[in-house]
Amino acid sequence: MEQQPRGKSWVIGPMMVVAVLCGVLIGKGWERTGHATETYEELKTFSEVLNQVQRHYVDETKTKELVQGAIRGMLSTLDPHSAYMTPEMYKEMQVETKGEFGGVGIQIGVKENRLAVIAPIEGTPAQRAGIKAGDFIVKVNDETTKDLTLMDAVQKMRGPKGTKVNLTIQRDGTPDPLLFTLMRDTIKIESVKSKIIDNLGYVRLTQFQEATGRDLAKAIKQFREQKVQGAILDLRNNPGGLLTAAVDVSEQFLPNGKLVVFTKNREGKKDEWLAKSKDQMDELPMIILVNEGSASASEIVAGALQDWGRAVIVGTTSFGKGSVQTILPLGDGSGLRLTTAKYYTPKGRSIQSTGITPDIVVKIPAPAKDGKPVEKEAETKAQKPAQGKEKDAAPHTNGKAPEDAATKNGATPQAPPLDSAGDPAVEQDAQLQKAVELLKTWKIFKEMKVS
Repeated sequence: MEQQPRGKSWVIGPMMVVAVLCGVLIGKGWERTGHATETYEELKTFSEVLNQVQRHYVDETKTKELVQGAIRGMLSTLDPHSAYMTPEMYKEMQVETKGEFGGVGIQIGVKENRLAVIAPIEGTPAQRAGIKAGDFIVKVNDETTKDLTLMDAVQKMRGPKGTKVNLTIQRDGTPDPLLFTLMRDTIKIESVKSKIIDNLGYVRLTQFQEATGRDLAKAIKQFREQKVQGAILDLRNNPGGLLTAAVDVSEQFLPNGKLVVFTKNREGKKDEWLAKSKDQMDELPMIILVNEGSASASEIVAGALQDWGRAVIVGTTSFGKGSVQTILPLGDGSGLRLTTAKYYTPKGRSIQSTGITPDIVVKIPAPAKDGKPVEKEAETKAQKPAQGKEKDAAPHTNGKAPEDAATKNGATPQAPPLDSAGDPAVEQDAQLQKAVELLKTWKIFKEMKVS
């Protein structure tokens, strides 16, 4: 989960080694003499190593590249979500939040200490080629991803429209790696899609961007005009996005003043986000669909509406990413993506490593080799959450949950089948079918009268 870029930051851009030394010691470091002394001694060792590399390494070196490499190494010891962005990467990140960039259309994360596909973006080269949520990316072109940071992996997959990139994929249940050759394209993300299904308002969010809340409000206005009898919010394979967008979405279904989410930093400082919208859709019955590809902002929305009893959650346990990344601009135009807090649902639940557990679990049957489903749709009420989606993601999260059952059994989260408009086809989507059935039943029971 990312907070929007700040105008100023307590981080000072490291242009040279001297700047690095000053940047670390300026501020609170001087107030803690022991800490400042310890930091100085460690940085003295770093300076000595840098000097030896510059003097004796077999090839010529550039100070800027060495310092940037050291920064990347430092951040990689924290967690997979903290990363250094060059000026080019920082600019591209700002463009991405607006919904358009060049690449193959894959949202990635870390799972079991491996580079994993959280979800392919609909209508992109990755989705059309058959890459699935839960796939592991073992190589980008001929380079292993074993030691790549998330930011570096993204950079290697991004590129101009019309260029090619090869991805080697390891898929659970498939003995041999799969090779995909993808043609990069301009990825335009339409974050809100809506339609009417059996007099029910259906809206699918593919990502949380700056305009997501505004576009959702337009869809809700149309639902009101058509007097729908219920609402379905589809967050499946939605990997998240901006924290502010998650709040914008949540408050359209909650009364004013209701807590949407709160965060805590390492000092225990608590920041709260409350619903402030004046025009809520809080009178109709509501279903939220989630699956293993629903992460971060998706889990904030689902958790908030579940805690307040505003919606019934249907599907499978979500990804489990409950940390907040703040974007900190640096002096030379580069940026720092740093994990600064954990977020919690209104009732104080941390989603990190556990995810959102559906009220009603509905699994998508995995297709057999002959194309027939190998198991029937499974439903339970408040089933025990499947854990471990991000159990190894970061040392500071203390995620020590057992291995996720779906992963252990070789199951791979499947995206719902799509119709010609790019939306789920109801007759082929067990989870969406269940949502429609529940809302229809809801109306029947509401209209029943006891004589």
